[in-house]
Order: sequence, then C-alpha cells, then structure tokens
Amino acid sequence: MSEKNLDFDTIIERRNTMSIKYDFAEHVGLPSDVLPLWIADMDFKTSSYIQEALIDVVNHGIFGYSEALSEYNNTVIEYFHKKYNYDFEENELIKTPGVVFAIATAIRALSEEGDAVLIQSPVYHPFAETIIRNGRKVVDNTLVYRETENRYYVDFEDFEQKIIDNNVKLFLLCNPHNPVSRVWSVDELLQLGEICLKHNVIILSDEIHADFTFVGKHHVFASLSQELENNTITFTSPSKTFNLAGLQLANIIIKNPKIRRAFAHAYKVSGYSEISIMGYASTIAAYKNGDQWFNAVFDYIKKNVEYVKKFVDQYLPGVRVINHEATYLVWLDFRKVGLSADELDHKIIFESKLWLNSGRIFGKTGEGFQRINVACPRKTLEEAMNRLKKVFG
Repeated sequence: MSEKNLDFDTIIERRNTMSIKYDFAEHVGLPSDVLPLWIADMDFKTSSYIQEALIDVVNHGIFGYSEALSEYNNTVIEYFHKKYNYDFEENELIKTPGVVFAIATAIRALSEEGDAVLIQSPVYHPFAETIIRNGRKVVDNTLVYRETENRYYVDFEDFEQKIIDNNVKLFLLCNPHNPVSRVWSVDELLQLGEICLKHNVIILSDEIHADFTFVGKHHVFASLSQELENNTITFTSPSKTFNLAGLQLANIIIKNPKIRRAFAHAYKVSGYSEISIMGYASTIAAYKNGDQWFNAVFDYIKKNVEYVKKFVDQYLPGVRVINHEATYLVWLDFRKVGLSADELDHKIIFESKLWLNSGRIFGKTGEGFQRINVACPRKTLEEAMNRLKKVFG
C-alpha cells in the first residue's frame, strides 16, 4: 500500500461530526457561521496507513481491554532514536490518554497543595488551568518580546529569582513554545536546566509540537545531559504530528526511577488504566509508515505560514506575524491596531466572523494578540485572511 492521503487542498466537511472545532460555536456564544481556526487539530485526513490500521481494528469487531506490547514500545523507541537521536528503555515509557492529563498527574505526584509551579507566559492556557485546579500556585516567568528581533526570549534573572522567592517545585517548559513558536537553543535550554538543578526544581517538558520545527532544530530537553535527563519528565504524543488528538494517547518518558514510581502511583490513583486499542494501532502505523504523509503536510503547512506572513505584510497595516519557528499555530500581533482586548475579540468574532484563539487566554501578556491555526486547506486560509482584510485592511 502506498500513501493515499496527500491531497491537502480539498476542503473536507467537518460539521455534524461531533467536532469541537466546528460544531460548538453556538454552544459557547459565537455566531454559527464563524470560520474556526482555533483549536490545534488539522483539517486534513491523516495518513492512509493509519486509516487502514484503524479499519483493521474495526473489521476485527472486538473492542475489549487493550495494553501495549513490545511492538508498540519498540516502535515509539525507534521513532525517537531516528528522529531525535534520543534513546530510552521500555520500562521508562508510560502511556496516558493525553499530555494535559499526564501533566496534571505529574503535578499531583511531585508537589503538594499550595506548592508553586512555574510557567512562561504567554503559554498554552491549560498549563495555568491545570496548576490551579490541582490546588497549586502559578508563578510566571513572563517571556520578553524584543520588537527589534520580533522574537521572544527568557528573562533568566527573573526565572531564577521567581524560583527562589516562591520556592518553586516544578517548571513547566513548553518546548517548542506554544503560542510564540520559539525553538529554544541548546544554550537557552541548558541555562534553564542549570538553574532548575541548582534549586531542586523538576522539569516537565511538553514536547508535543516538536515534529513541526521549521527553523533550527528541536532538542529533546532530557537529551542535553544525564543530570537533566534524571530531573525531567518528557511529554510527547503523535496527536499533533499525525492529527490524532481524538484517539487520546500520549507517550511519557521518565528516566528517573523515583520520579517514575511517583508518577505511576498518581496515575493509578486517578482510576484510569487501559489506553484505547485505537490509540495503540494508530501510533504504530504513524511511527512506522507515516513519514511520506508527514513530510508532505509539513511542507504544505510551511507554505501556509509563508502565505500568512506575506498577506499580513501586504494587506494588514498595524498587524505583525511574530517570527515563526515551530508549530502550525501562528501568533499574530494586533497591538498597534489600537484596540482593547475586548474590542479586538469582538471584531475578530463578530465582524471578521473568525474563531481564533484570543491571545489573552495565554496570559496577561497575550492581550492584543490572536493565535491562528494554519493547518487547513489553502482556500480556507485565504478566506480567513480576506475576512481579516475587510475589517483591518
């Protein structure tokens, strides 16, 4: 069988498919006719190899309890060796129904109620929500935007001082960063790691977007030194890479036996046990046979990012695309348009008729920004950009 799903131009109707992205606008008070480019899933069919693997499971017709065997574990191990030259053992891999679930599990396992957990806003909003819902304290080492470079950076002095002042127990690293799309350099990661080691802060490294690195190279944080590897939980999943979020599977890599035991105990306490057979089957197919599909979708999304940059520069005065290095989520700066966060959201939703992610959900410093998902057919993206042009051009 050869890859069949390489047509990314055809618009696939997703309404009335129980899609969070398409079917819930009215449920959250938005117009029914908004064009949704918000939540991070793609409007593309996944690899035909994955489809065929799932069809085989369905045709078998029995959907009992499932557990990963060595074939699954070794497939994941081989993928990370080939892609990132990072190695781990079967017993160092824990499967969960999702990355956010795993982050919540790690927070409960490795800290107490009232403890401080550090994030770097503007950042993926479930980070703060998960910390708060688990009774921990959010501490923010706000990223610094340098306008001359159109890029975000870490304030390392503030990072260390926040850890000291708040007795921080855990650091939630977004690597690469969502939504500002930074691909962190080795030097930046090592500096963060050294500070955490100095103050006994465990690192939770969310690397779910790693495969969509367009500028530079993604570095698995735990691969940078044995000390860091022993102090890090690495959160990964095929969901972003192969558009499998609805199948709910994440691969969590924990080298340190003590941390792994604590995580495994908190996982068991949650009451969750077996991952869906669909998650296992799709991941094996993706990691073994999905390269052609992924390489094609990677190139398509890269061109979509370039299209957005050119369109904004040409037609949207006062709007700026933050330098894009990773993910299929583009960070748009509307601050020079001169609107409040409420006014901006209103214009985006009710005048442009677009459903984007309002920047303020990523933290206070996200106000004035919007996050747009460009993993869609070019015609969909052109329609979205022209809607913005009518209102902001």
